[in-house]
Amino acid sequence: MAGCIDLRLEQAVAYVSLSAPQRMNAMSRQMWRELAQVFCQLQRDPKLRCVVLRGEGGHFCAGGDISEYADFRFEVTSLQAFHEEDVWGGLQAILDCDVPTVAQIAGNCMGAGVEIACCCDLRVSAAGSRFGAPIGRLGFPMAPKEAALVLRELGPSIVRQMLLGAMVFEAETLRQQGFLHAVVTEESLTLEVDRLVHRVLKLAPQAARMNKRQLRALQPLSLADAAEDAAGLAQAYAYASSAEHREGVMAFINKRDPAFQMDAATSPKNQ
Repeated sequence: MAGCIDLRLEQAVAYVSLSAPQRMNAMSRQMWRELAQVFCQLQRDPKLRCVVLRGEGGHFCAGGDISEYADFRFEVTSLQAFHEEDVWGGLQAILDCDVPTVAQIAGNCMGAGVEIACCCDLRVSAAGSRFGAPIGRLGFPMAPKEAALVLRELGPSIVRQMLLGAMVFEAETLRQQGFLHAVVTEESLTLEVDRLVHRVLKLAPQAARMNKRQLRALQPLSLADAAEDAAGLAQAYAYASSAEHREGVMAFINKRDPAFQMDAATSPKNQ
């Protein structure tokens, strides 16, 4: 099953759930598209005052649905469309939402999960949650806009460790870094999120929307500038057909360890 994005409205609060519990809510292409549609719908709702984004089945999101990757990742055009249209379309829709958003994080929050959490205004996590982006094991880099987003929210030290060392972080570490606003026991996670939602609901809703628009305008790092020109985008996804990329993805799909080797054309002596 491809999974889905579930939307439940309770008066002025929207609960958006990433729903693919059989694979820890890994994001399929269809789920990315549905995520964009749901948040565009929420942006148009004048009565909405808060959005809670969460995962089903004890996890937030384990990353992308790698089982799909062989269908489109090894060709530049389709790879670019996946990241620039599907993935970024979903992330941008969350970022563009003027309603305050709360990420309710439990279990694994990896790769795509980290990116989705980065789009939320407030983040509450269960103490046992784990955060990382070990895509180096899959033989590909983080896409430009996604990397700019994660760098802005997590900071360069944590991002370098995630991307270059495939390091996984505990929730308390990211709370100390300021990324998470609260870390609680798994049993009290829903209660803590409810308390935060009630706090948001007591505040002026139009002021909240204006604050979000103003904060977007004042962001020091413009995500729109990340490889926006056609030449930059083509270069960013030129690795699509590389042997390393194919080896990383196919090794994961076939449940074996990847065997990475430096391509002769890209080795340092040939630069």
